[in-house]
Amino acid sequence: MMITRRHFIGALTSSISACALNPQLVLEDASEQEFDYILVAKPSPIELLPNTQTPALTFNGGFPAPVLRATQGKRIRIKFINQLDEPTTIHWHGIRIDIAMDGVPFLTQPPVMPGQSFVYDFVCPDAGTFWYHPHMNSVEQLGRGLVGVLIVDEADKVAFDAEVILGLKDWRLNKNGSFKALSQPHQAARNGTLGNVHTVNGELKPVYSIPAGGTVRLRLLNLDNSRLFTINTKDYTTTVIAIDGNAIQTPYPLDAHAMGVGMRLDLGLIAPKQVGEDIVIYDRKGKFNFEICRLRTVASSVPNRQTLPKLPVNPIPTPDLDNSERLRFVFEWAGALSPVDKHGNIKRQFWTINRRAWEGMAKGDIPEPLATLTLGKTYVVELHNATPHSHPIHLHGHTFTVIGSDKRKITPFHTDTILLTKNERATVAFVADNPGRWMYHCHIIEHMKTGLMGYITVTA
Repeated sequence: MMITRRHFIGALTSSISACALNPQLVLEDASEQEFDYILVAKPSPIELLPNTQTPALTFNGGFPAPVLRATQGKRIRIKFINQLDEPTTIHWHGIRIDIAMDGVPFLTQPPVMPGQSFVYDFVCPDAGTFWYHPHMNSVEQLGRGLVGVLIVDEADKVAFDAEVILGLKDWRLNKNGSFKALSQPHQAARNGTLGNVHTVNGELKPVYSIPAGGTVRLRLLNLDNSRLFTINTKDYTTTVIAIDGNAIQTPYPLDAHAMGVGMRLDLGLIAPKQVGEDIVIYDRKGKFNFEICRLRTVASSVPNRQTLPKLPVNPIPTPDLDNSERLRFVFEWAGALSPVDKHGNIKRQFWTINRRAWEGMAKGDIPEPLATLTLGKTYVVELHNATPHSHPIHLHGHTFTVIGSDKRKITPFHTDTILLTKNERATVAFVADNPGRWMYHCHIIEHMKTGLMGYITVTA
């Protein structure tokens, strides 16, 4: 079969071949040429700690998963095959997608059973940095490795000299590489159960080569179950160019940027002109900075650059604030007592939205929505985090505009996930322009699984 560029994947696209992860061929069967990619979910051992094997769940047998690339406004077709011993789906986080392709079991599609396949076929209206993951048994499936990156290139591609993709994920491992328990109830009721092995693209503090004097686009993704990262580059000047897959109108210098679970950050930088110079990416905790990874300049034929390329802003509908309807969602802690099911088993419920914990759902048993919205109407939504913990709140199928907060100064920006700090009240606005039943939840996976989830319905 003819192999084209989009059939290869890697962590870095540049003229520096040493920077890339080993490229993988994802179309293996000549009879399957009608698909852009084939993704197979299956158990596979991987090496995270030196000289150990971790019994991970993987896409296509390894970690990191294939980096999928699409083009803005163009269709992408992905054949998904489930070789796990349990049902699963794939959700395409941040894509304003047709509801049938959103990958939420029972709400938008039947679960993909073991041995079965499903074709995800959709158009990506927005360019940017996105990701994909299951929406079933999420603590285990995401925690054991079923996360991957989806890049949507601009319709008129923006030319950086190099691109580095940084997928941030912690793992909960014993010294022999086996998994510790991925969730602990006393942590699920707080900030979530944190991992103890910190990786970037499955590696411990990796070093990536970048062309000396060239322009570099960093795509950072928080693929973890629980951890909040505060990204900074300390003394080296980098520029925030996109937040959660959406280019910003006026880029600005990075100070420190908080990334909750599921959130993404694109940074632009001009690399040092000298070969062998390092730029360190840090996670700031209080007054201390902890190295995540570093970039190192290597010799190249790239001319010394003076300015960064400019990203076009995505075509997000403009909210009609003068003719909007107001909504309010309160995210609260439910208390220490957990209900039990009919068999006497504890059903962990620690969190609520508007005093209602997510009941779960099954075929023929879909709970009532949190709200029913009218197609095409603008909604201004107050989000109140009435807890002492941060929550990255994610809405499927839509991009909203953050317009205010009582805790911080807001320059309006587009996103699909907002990080609400403790006791914060934020205001967002969006046009309900995508019909369907859309999940709305905290992306700390244990919070989602213990009550902090629901859905909204957009109807004509």
